[in-house]
Amino acid sequence: MAGEAVTHAASGIELWQVLALLTAGVIAVPLFKRAGLGAVLGYLAAGLAIGPFGLRLIADTQSILHVSELGVVLFLFIVGLEMEPSKLWSLRKQIFGLGILQVGLCGALLTGIGVLLGFHPAVAFVAGMGFVMTSTAVVMQILTERGDLATPPGQKIVSILLLEDLAIVPLLAVVALLAPSAVAESATPVWLSILIAIGCVAALNLIGRWVLNPAFRFLADARAREVMTAAALLVVLGAALLFQLGGLSMAMGAFLAGVLLSTSTFRHQLEADVEPFRGILLGLFFIAVGMSLDLNIVAANWQIIGISVVAYMLVKGVAIFGIARFLKTSVTDALERALLMAQGGEFAFVLFTTAAASGVITGDQQAIFTATVIISMVVTPFSMQALRMIPTPKQSMEGVEAPDGLVGDVLIIGFGRFGQIASQALLAKGHAISTIDTDTDMIRAAGQFGFKVYYGDGTRLDILRAAGIEQVDIVIIAIDKKADAVRIAELIRDEYPLVKVMARAFDRGHAIELVKAGVEFQIREVFESALTLSGEALKALGSPDDEIADLIEGVRDRDRQRFKAQIVGGLQAGRDLLLSNAEEQARESGAVEGPSEPVMLDKPADPPAPPEAEKTPG
Repeated sequence: MAGEAVTHAASGIELWQVLALLTAGVIAVPLFKRAGLGAVLGYLAAGLAIGPFGLRLIADTQSILHVSELGVVLFLFIVGLEMEPSKLWSLRKQIFGLGILQVGLCGALLTGIGVLLGFHPAVAFVAGMGFVMTSTAVVMQILTERGDLATPPGQKIVSILLLEDLAIVPLLAVVALLAPSAVAESATPVWLSILIAIGCVAALNLIGRWVLNPAFRFLADARAREVMTAAALLVVLGAALLFQLGGLSMAMGAFLAGVLLSTSTFRHQLEADVEPFRGILLGLFFIAVGMSLDLNIVAANWQIIGISVVAYMLVKGVAIFGIARFLKTSVTDALERALLMAQGGEFAFVLFTTAAASGVITGDQQAIFTATVIISMVVTPFSMQALRMIPTPKQSMEGVEAPDGLVGDVLIIGFGRFGQIASQALLAKGHAISTIDTDTDMIRAAGQFGFKVYYGDGTRLDILRAAGIEQVDIVIIAIDKKADAVRIAELIRDEYPLVKVMARAFDRGHAIELVKAGVEFQIREVFESALTLSGEALKALGSPDDEIADLIEGVRDRDRQRFKAQIVGGLQAGRDLLLSNAEEQARESGAVEGPSEPVMLDKPADPPAPPEAEKTPG
């Protein structure tokens, strides 16, 4: 494919067609994202609009598709850069356990669906296994947009996608075995194909370990940025071509190259160099998929295609959901995985093309199967949007108790990271602490470490009473939802004005809201940690301890004054108390001359007097 991409890029695409592609994407994607439908649907709609079955601005969709497949390749390279070998090794059970289980079960079920639809068993196998391979491009794009790529559920999905990419090798070998004898005789022996694939993996591993880092060090010494960019693309495309020649997935080759470079000192430079190409080409890939949807084929075979899309997606989704629940994945994560991976993918096109060339399926069957996969890719973003409309299922209350007549002198509302740390000194002193939270998973996890946390919503007065607020001296609000924290503070101020309330604040605006809601002491969750880091930085730069203490206390004092001014005058008040490097930067550019010490943005002014009850340090 890499060689074909270059060939197609050199011919068949005119400048006005490139402008049409860019214009369609620039118009469609913002509109679809604004409507909450996501970028993928925007690109697919743009492709359908300008393709052979829309405005007919571009007829040769295969040229665009071949070139744009490099976007998927670059995407997998960047994912590989984030996946260090040790991290990849830690996912081995998910890749070869969960991945094989899902591919095997879904493949068997979808093959059975194909037989029920009237296809010959060999044809049903090709159609079913092609649909098993989920679209890496669509899934990765959706996970990236939602920020879920690095989460544990996201990592499980990535693991399954990697196994599906690996599965293309044995699947192509099986297709060769299923081919008619006249075609099969000319095919490469299965054992030789596997040996070549193993050789390509070994070759890339050796190159990555012994060649790439020295090569990049040599290029970095030359201080030619454009050469580093060219070298990054050379590594990605070279790895993709090597794996393609070995009968493997180009994306898998790029991913492995990224993994091998994930511990390199040039990792971030490589990611920055490749990222712009990745974004453009991946968007182009989705546009090409939209253009490839043959509406004539869909119209002529709408019944079989419609039934196939519904049956394949439904059976595959149910199987994925069942596997996830069997492995004790939460209902929410299992449902998201099922809907996200119920589609077919771009690697099905490779399998269908090979099967048609081998005589296993006919040209008409290839067109029908291809349309089925494309429609499933189009439907998936809609499915994910529909999922958001489903009410969140109630949390399991197994092993969780509601508060009832609790007794203690401190009530902590919220037992996440902040609440856990806040409790330690109080427990060390021997204070009796009552704790409530609404996250049942966290409550059970805390129980494993010896903490007794009760289930309760602190915004409800009856829950506060059951948690013993009438007996406590202090309430600590440690939840991360800003609106709920303010609501709790106001509720306690109105119902229990004598109880001292201390709270975790998200930012300055939230801190001001909490003070106005009656909180006696609040602290912004990153303020003290940022000051500690700043002090360590000064120490590393050679400042003595006494000077560091004075500087840090000066920051605290200016912050207190600014905060008091903001309570009276709003967030814009007290700006003159901020230190700025604006004059220093202007001096470095030659715009001004003068001393190099930090300067105020404006002339300092005496801040307004704070309310007497305000006692916050930050």
